[in-house]
Amino acid sequence: MSTRLDTLLQFYKDDPADPFNIYALAIEYQKSDVSRAQEYFEILLNQHPDYVPTYYHAAKLFQEAGDIERASKVYEKGIAAAKAKNDMKAARELKSAYDEMMF
Repeated sequence: MSTRLDTLLQFYKDDPADPFNIYALAIEYQKSDVSRAQEYFEILLNQHPDYVPTYYHAAKLFQEAGDIERASKVYEKGIAAAKAKNDMKAARELKSAYDEMMF
């Protein structure tokens, strides 16, 4: 019987260019392997910078790992990416999380 992770890895293998497949793996790995989660978030940040859902979770992961500088940069890029897509709700959520981290 396949696990959820096995299924997601197969989706990624079948279509590695789909940012949702990478995002789903990053989220799933957050539960068991933070370094693998970071690897998949880095793929998203580098290869799919316009995929707005990445930014909140990636920044939170870096923040929780104690890398405030990296988290700050990810939040800032996420805010800009959300605004570029005219996704003001995501921009506000990212700004709120960023402000909470900074203060």
